[in-house]
Amino acid sequence: MGSSYTNINIHLIFHTKCKGCEMKESDLSRIFHYLGGLVRAHSSHVYMVGGRPDHIHILFSLPITMAVSDFVRKIKSNSSKWIKGLGSEYNDFEWQNGYGAFSVSASNVESVIDYISQQKEHHRIRSAQDEFLLFLEKNGFSAKVP
Repeated sequence: MGSSYTNINIHLIFHTKCKGCEMKESDLSRIFHYLGGLVRAHSSHVYMVGGRPDHIHILFSLPITMAVSDFVRKIKSNSSKWIKGLGSEYNDFEWQNGYGAFSVSASNVESVIDYISQQKEHHRIRSAQDEFLLFLEKNGFSAKVP
């Protein structure tokens, strides 16, 4: 076999750094669109981008040439700079240092897309912090989120 083939789907979750630096609800659609463009610009397929003012979900296929940590660093760095350019209300905007990146089998892609698309409704019931703790538990981590 002379070629390399991968199908590595990742559900990426990351949060804003502080309560005062959340994204405005009215800007979310633009921010999701921009994040999707960043993902595509790094030779990746984006299935879905969504979230709430305090966090982002991205379901994408990891490019064959990039490690998850490098990919996330580029997405967060570029998007943070772009968001700061949306207006003075974003002068203090930052993403938290950490993130969650969870593998998604091809058979579960549609259910994760549905989950991401329902973030507004979902977070009427569960906070982003509680949601992330649940993801950690489901993926074998017992550590508490600092």
